[in-house]
Amino acid sequence: VHLVESAGGSVQPGGSLRLSCVVSGYDYKNYCMGWVRQAPGKEREGIAVVDSDGNTGYADSVKGRFTISKDYVRNILYLQMDSLKPEDTAMYYCAADVSRYYACSYDFPDWGQGTQVTVSS
Repeated sequence: VHLVESAGGSVQPGGSLRLSCVVSGYDYKNYCMGWVRQAPGKEREGIAVVDSDGNTGYADSVKGRFTISKDYVRNILYLQMDSLKPEDTAMYYCAADVSRYYACSYDFPDWGQGTQVTVSS
């Protein structure tokens, strides 16, 4: 599976940003997908995941602010980020596990190239 994220960007605290990830090379619908981020000097953090039924899960750090979704027709995974905070600044990665359909974890074997999100005033 091949994953390509859209460009991230810079936004002020409290602002919004939507990331997208174009998926190709596999039957898009039938596996776990998610978003993982990594800030400088910090460990990688799984933040949002969606299974083959569309059930979602979020890290406590983003719950209520971020929304993961999938466009099955266009084969695109999205991450809508609202009420952004400076601590959301990180490289964001789209990821997938084509061998898993349910009980998704953040231990994904396939990754995009990453896109930078900066939240600063």
